[in-house]
Amino acid sequence: MTTHVRGPFEVKLTPQADEGSPVGRMLLDKQFHGDLQATSLGQMLAAMTPVTGSAAYVAIEQVTGSLNGRSGSFVLQHTGVMNRGAQSLTIHVVPDSGTGELEGLSGTMKIVIADGKHSYEFDYDLPAAA
Repeated sequence: MTTHVRGPFEVKLTPQADEGSPVGRMLLDKQFHGDLQATSLGQMLAAMTPVTGSAAYVAIEQVTGSLNGRSGSFVLQHTGVMNRGAQSLTIHVVPDSGTGELEGLSGTMKIVIADGKHSYEFDYDLPAAA
């Protein structure tokens, strides 16, 4: 059965110098709160276009902490596209990336930005605890 959780998070983006690269690279450092009490570290690659409102990014982050009281880690994959202002973002748990009590985790996450604050909505499936 799919479980739905949500909560706020803070993110710190640290630009990285990649001279000569046509894409930008940033380090991700997040703190999740709510039913997901965790930190994450990752990297993002982004490309802008000459057309205002068109861009793309990909990211991978490893999340470590607890999800509804079950501890472990898992990896999220992001794919985002903006086409002349129309946004599309998918974030998936990488299959078989769950460790510890999060082994077998699958799901998708949404990022919500409102009034300058970030929050997540996470729909996931996790086998029953042994």
